[in-house]
Amino acid sequence: MATLKYVKPVRILLKRHADLDERWVQDRIAEDPSILGLGDLILKDKERNQPHAGRLDLLFQETDSTRRFEVEVQLGSSDESHIIRTIEYWDIERKRYPQYDHVAVIVAEDITSRFLNVISLFNGFIPLVAIQLQAFQLGDQISLVCTTVLSQVTLGLIEEDDEDEAADRTFWEKRSTKSSLETADGLLELVHGIDPTLSFKYNKGNIRLARDGQSTRFATLCPKKDFVRLACLLDKSDELQARLDEAGIDVMDYDVRRGRYRLRLSKTDLDKNKDLLMELLQKAYKESEG
Repeated sequence: MATLKYVKPVRILLKRHADLDERWVQDRIAEDPSILGLGDLILKDKERNQPHAGRLDLLFQETDSTRRFEVEVQLGSSDESHIIRTIEYWDIERKRYPQYDHVAVIVAEDITSRFLNVISLFNGFIPLVAIQLQAFQLGDQISLVCTTVLSQVTLGLIEEDDEDEAADRTFWEKRSTKSSLETADGLLELVHGIDPTLSFKYNKGNIRLARDGQSTRFATLCPKKDFVRLACLLDKSDELQARLDEAGIDVMDYDVRRGRYRLRLSKTDLDKNKDLLMELLQKAYKESEG
């Protein structure tokens, strides 16, 4: 076996490079979106015209969801105009195509601490990701390395708010069915195997799991006529998706905005897959408590 030799790569600043410009960087990212480290993406458009504005550098979409990324690239350091342009294009796209979840992505060679602080102010209100891109030369070859310096904060929505209008079991008996509420009760029994102090907190939007009247975040239930919609706060996982599919559980589209799996469960699903559902609830509980 040949001995591997260490060779130190040399960082180059593309802003000052005579031949490699911003368009070259855009083309490399378009060819291989995995460079960004944002998951399995497909290119939807390059240099996308924006009404009464400029051109969006790159538009990507996740292959198995409705999540879209509006990406603006800038060589050198990020500045005010870069931030404003990125947010403006994100806002235009989300208003034109509200059926998608939109994320603004800033890519720059240098995101200074000053501008990182400014960008951080928007995060939590605007789904925003900041990525620092570095170019390295090794002989006659060049490589691009991306590092996420600011991740998107998952935004809470009204139906997750503890101040959602209160209801009671009678409200849900009228809104759903006896069978669906029995399925919900069965899920609560599983939850008691994790934390016996939890109980139902009935709201008009959903049923929360609460401790001493304070709602938890790891799971919510919404009984319907023929099933219970269970939402669990979990990171997306191909392995988990495969297990749910194999079990025959009806999985709705992954809720990217809230970071949740949403399942349609009948009493039969609960009876057949108690162990899997218990594992799922336990994992969501541990991650939310941690």
